[in-house]
Amino acid sequence: MNIMLFAPELFLLTGALVLFLLSLGSAGGGKARGTTLLFAIVTVASALVCLHLEGSLFYNAYRIDFFSQFIKLIIAVGFLVVLLVGRQLKGVADDVRAEYYLFLTMSTLGLMMLVSSVELLTLFIALELSSYSLYLLVPMRDDRAGSRMQMEGAIKYILFGVVATGIMLFGMSYLYGLTGTTYLGELVTRLHPIMAQPAAIVGLAMVLCGFFFKLAVFPFHFWVPDVYQGASNETTAFIASVPKIAAVALLIRMTTLIAPGGWPVVNLLVVLAVASMFYGNLVALVQKDIKRMLGFSGIAHAGYVLLGILTLGQNGYATAMYYITGYLVMNLACFLVICAVSPKGENLQIDDLSGLHQRSPLLALTLAVGMFALAGIPPFVGFMGKFMLLANALNEGYLALVILAAINTAISIFYYLSVVRVAYTTSPEGYPAVQVAGTTKLVGVLLMLVIIAMGVLPTAMMNIATSAVRVLL
Repeated sequence: MNIMLFAPELFLLTGALVLFLLSLGSAGGGKARGTTLLFAIVTVASALVCLHLEGSLFYNAYRIDFFSQFIKLIIAVGFLVVLLVGRQLKGVADDVRAEYYLFLTMSTLGLMMLVSSVELLTLFIALELSSYSLYLLVPMRDDRAGSRMQMEGAIKYILFGVVATGIMLFGMSYLYGLTGTTYLGELVTRLHPIMAQPAAIVGLAMVLCGFFFKLAVFPFHFWVPDVYQGASNETTAFIASVPKIAAVALLIRMTTLIAPGGWPVVNLLVVLAVASMFYGNLVALVQKDIKRMLGFSGIAHAGYVLLGILTLGQNGYATAMYYITGYLVMNLACFLVICAVSPKGENLQIDDLSGLHQRSPLLALTLAVGMFALAGIPPFVGFMGKFMLLANALNEGYLALVILAAINTAISIFYYLSVVRVAYTTSPEGYPAVQVAGTTKLVGVLLMLVIIAMGVLPTAMMNIATSAVRVLL
């Protein structure tokens, strides 16, 4: 076996083992964070080195190709940025930080394994490794206020996750019963001739439910507001961004199983896209807690991503990858501000950002860029991503869907710009100045540059995404 094929995962696994040993002793949060940061940097480097490797492992259940390696690189970079964004980890007690970083690393490892899994049972194991690590991260928040909302969020996360997993496993049993195989490559050839059968359609739809849960697509979204609000700011930054990359990658993999006779599944994706966009945007309008607002916003963005996936074409898939990568950067920019402004890791109301342009001009600018991008205002990546998604859907004949998506974009502008209005047009009276560390400043500037660069020069990223999808197809 060529060990380089598995190098990024091996570095993360080694890091998890080191963190486990640290958790057995009395190592403080600083040592655990330094260890995690070191392995995150090494993982990013190894993902870059292994970007163009190809091969199969574990009896062909694990495939290494440009598609999987490109997604792993994005996941590794997202993991590193989350560590830098939550550098102080204000919302987690120091005596459990070694365990916290252990589960965060294990979740990232599960996501990386997920995108290379091309066999249903292997895919399921990787998905559960990632999910159960996240379930444990949510309740690890400090309980200074005594509200125990992190416990409520964790319970809802587990319960909805178990239900989604059960539905997905039931769908996998359908696919295996129909085709006699659990390998995705063989499923494609055996499933296409019988795609018009109700059992095939229902089985595939149920398998997709597991990834709808990860992406927070309506109606698998009910965990989102409570988990976002209950988890620490740093945990929410991870949950709101990195797992969605893997979810989109797996949705693309699974929808390649849909043959021309699978139009009911496509119609299901259309309905879920519309429902996600309207529900997420309309409920976000009335939110006062900024993390809950971003949670409902994420539901709406899941609907936008489905616009690319439901076309079942190379351009649609590539645009969905481009958009979700941009969403990762936009979201992390907003959470950088939330983590920096929150004095002790508590949740922020939108009004807590009052006068931020005077309290910390750089953070206010970072927030404005992130919110403008999420709203789809040029020249940022959000605008270019939505434009390409809508243009591609229109070319495929989904005129009504494009109109509804455009309406939703207009709705979302109101609540995104309301946050910018509070930060730039209100008085900072009663709110202290925000002290920003040099690392936070650097990460903020880099995130803004990426948001602008991806919006102004989308061709490079789209070419890479298209090459990755072409390998898959």
